[in-house]
Amino acid sequence: MNDDKGHPAVPSREQIIEFMRASATPVGGREIARAFGIKGGGRIALKKILRELAEAGTIEHPRRRPKVTPGRLPDMAVIEVTGTDSDGELLARPVVWTSNLAPPPIFIASDRHGTPALARGDRVLARLRRTAEGGYEALPIRRVGGEPKRLVGIFEAGGRLRPADRRVKSDYRILGPDARGAQPGELVLAEALHTHRLGHLQARVVERLGDFDNPRAIGLISLYERDIPIEFPPEATAQADAAQPATLGARTDLRQLSLVTIDGVDARDFDDAVWAAPDEGSDNPGGWRIIVAIADVGHYVRPDDALDREARRRGNSVYLPDRAIAMLPEALSNGWCSLKPGEDRPCLAVEMHIDSSGNKRRHRFMRALIRSAARLTYDQAQAARDGAPDTTTAPLLETVITPLYGAFAALLTARKKRGTLDLDLPERQVVLDQNGKVAAIQSRPRHDSHRLIEEFMIAANVAAAEALEERRQPCMYRVHDAPDPAKIEALDGFLDSIGLPLARGQSMRPAVFQRLLARAAETPYAAMVNELVLRSQSQALYSPTNLGHFGLALGHYCHFTSPIRRYADLLVHRALITGFGFGEGGLPRDAAAGFESTAEHISLTERRAAAAERDAVDRFTATFLAGKVGTIFRGTIAGVTRFGLFVRLDESGADGLVPISTLPTDYYQHDEARHALIGKRWGRRYTLGEPVWVKLVEAEPLTGGLVLRLQEPGEDEVARPERPAGKPDRAPASPGRRHGPGDRRAKPGRPFKGKGKPRRG
Repeated sequence: MNDDKGHPAVPSREQIIEFMRASATPVGGREIARAFGIKGGGRIALKKILRELAEAGTIEHPRRRPKVTPGRLPDMAVIEVTGTDSDGELLARPVVWTSNLAPPPIFIASDRHGTPALARGDRVLARLRRTAEGGYEALPIRRVGGEPKRLVGIFEAGGRLRPADRRVKSDYRILGPDARGAQPGELVLAEALHTHRLGHLQARVVERLGDFDNPRAIGLISLYERDIPIEFPPEATAQADAAQPATLGARTDLRQLSLVTIDGVDARDFDDAVWAAPDEGSDNPGGWRIIVAIADVGHYVRPDDALDREARRRGNSVYLPDRAIAMLPEALSNGWCSLKPGEDRPCLAVEMHIDSSGNKRRHRFMRALIRSAARLTYDQAQAARDGAPDTTTAPLLETVITPLYGAFAALLTARKKRGTLDLDLPERQVVLDQNGKVAAIQSRPRHDSHRLIEEFMIAANVAAAEALEERRQPCMYRVHDAPDPAKIEALDGFLDSIGLPLARGQSMRPAVFQRLLARAAETPYAAMVNELVLRSQSQALYSPTNLGHFGLALGHYCHFTSPIRRYADLLVHRALITGFGFGEGGLPRDAAAGFESTAEHISLTERRAAAAERDAVDRFTATFLAGKVGTIFRGTIAGVTRFGLFVRLDESGADGLVPISTLPTDYYQHDEARHALIGKRWGRRYTLGEPVWVKLVEAEPLTGGLVLRLQEPGEDEVARPERPAGKPDRAPASPGRRHGPGDRRAKPGRPFKGKGKPRRG
């Protein structure tokens, strides 16, 4: 092929890469030009293409004789952050990967200058080093493209910004007018400025957020750090304030039934009410009739109005220990859409008939009006069931509470029969006093009343998904795919090493994991196995395509029961309104076309909210423990990485990092398959699930990070084993190898730059 002047045309990028891959020896621009007959101005265009391929990381720099090796990456490449692994290390993939093989794993390392804060989707130019395991370790050099990085931190004297993100290991300088009047000790939102790589990191203040000493500042950090909307647009607030009570009209009147809400003691939005009674039908002996009524948010929030646009943008509510950031303005979330006792409220309700074994026989949906008989807490309902009713629950015990537990027992029978995955993972609860300060960190109690509501909601969600399929309506499914076989293989290898192998040769179903957990419950490895099984699972998300729900062992599942706090549920309500002809507030005709992008968006906002909630709990916990630095705690190794151990404290459930540099002197290697750090010289082994004693060295409220040191009670230092005769005091370094993550020499005097555990996804 020739150009307009008859000269050979410059080959395409794909042709150049294919030519380089096919060459038995490395080739450069000269060889490519000769092979394709490129002369004159074509050589300039060729150099430009090679330079672009080098900057994208597809080939090495042209000046270094570019080459492409199948299945390998160049020494320098642009990579994209994809998330974290099960131990919290940042993972990435090459932006350009031309091989048919799967790209090798890339772990992002921290250097002594500190790694810039990175999140999923960020792209960086990085120097790559191949590891012994066949993957790569990436040392970020600079961020590539994108908007300026926003930072939350404390403004300190001298114009320094101390970032709240624990992944940012360096302070920033804020010069003169860029401080916008911020005072030392203030929490600020800042924007990173472009800085020469040899100069100081610089930023400018975007917004002053108040004094960091204010207890409410802790939650504020997590919200701003995750870019979670706080204030509602005026038009959305005005629309909510103008809402009026719904009338009966064509709705089914359920006000004669004693439906009740059962929620946490600190709940403010009550979006579901339940009722049950024995089924009086002669064809269903021992069966139950159940009604689950859900707030009719679709009555107040219509497609593409101001409230709908803001609800979609937020995706869901966010619940922190000191506040809730609702998806809808308070006039709706705590007002007309909240099923308050004694007040008429519009609902979408489903009536289900189940047999004595919990199997659903039939269901019907209604657009109804209800009047809640009582607002109960989980503790109240359980106490009444256990024989200690109070003045609220005593009149409801026989007619309302007892039938609810009867229907729950039937649903529980069905759950056990289908074999769901039930992980025993305690949840941390931050208890605040009246001044907003942390009074205690404890495990959140879990009663049968919690499970009762869960089972009623699951049954209603299944009915909604089935109803939409029957009526050929689009559905926003809640899907949970089967685990990745590679993860299962890795899990099985580790379980085999502790004498608890998975049953081989059978299809991987939730019941298989459940039997494993039952076997592990009688061993010291119970907590560890629960954690590893959780890590092996796929992530649940939203999708317009039905993939089923692996963990619940269900073929049809969506979210229907919380439209006040989840946009996915509101979409399901609209589809039901359209499918059953319930009147106004249904789906627009072309709504299904946008379900794919909406599913991706609300799955992202859900992960964002979970990260903010986790960050806030970490910061409140660090604040609580800051006064206990120097205290020795009992804990369990909850994560093993190339840079140290994560230890979970038994008393508070908090996770802290034991840096590899503080471990007893040795040359440690990370055995990823066995979740262990192993000393090459002395043979010390630190394994996931191992009980340990640790001293709290640092608790940083700003980042939420805890730094720990292995310790024996009553000892200042961990005792070092006797040195074998004739052995030198130090193990020699491997020739030509730096002491980077994955193969590290621990030096007791070496300073630790990190501030706590990295985020997990």
